[in-house]
Amino acid sequence: MAGVAVLAADGFETIECLTVVDVLRRGGIHTALVSIMDTRDVVTSQQIPVTCDVTFDEVDFSEYDYVVLPGGLPGATNLRADERVCELVREFAATKHVAAICAAPFILAELGALEGHKATCFPGFETAFPAGSFAGDRTVVVDGNVITASGMGQALPFALAILNDIAGEVAVEKVKDGIQL
Repeated sequence: MAGVAVLAADGFETIECLTVVDVLRRGGIHTALVSIMDTRDVVTSQQIPVTCDVTFDEVDFSEYDYVVLPGGLPGATNLRADERVCELVREFAATKHVAAICAAPFILAELGALEGHKATCFPGFETAFPAGSFAGDRTVVVDGNVITASGMGQALPFALAILNDIAGEVAVEKVKDGIQL
């Protein structure tokens, strides 16, 4: 079964990041919360300290099929500023799967990963998108190997879309039942 690496940088949006980790783990998916910082400790945009499972340098990304980029500011800009993240996103967009929510889809756009894909993001960040690729706001968009969501209010549907893409509707229904959705 596919593994998912959720990347975390200081300033990430708490709900967008941790909802993905929670839902995927409930669905039985091997999911690692990966700090791109020098330590496993990161701080959310709401100033909540979080200890990640591993640091970027401790991960063998060949064991993962998905990389997820949470939004939040300055978390998304911190992800974009890290060339290791950019190289990983380019690789996964070309050969595996990428998912991004809120502000983070701008990273996919700037790295060329949205060419030929429909996508969404938090309002205002679509300016980086290729012409014709913006699919609208307040939604989750699954297009081939790219999954995007517009913002924090879409965190649960975003996480469920990733789970569905990996494990199918039975796994999604099991998680939905377990969380009373």
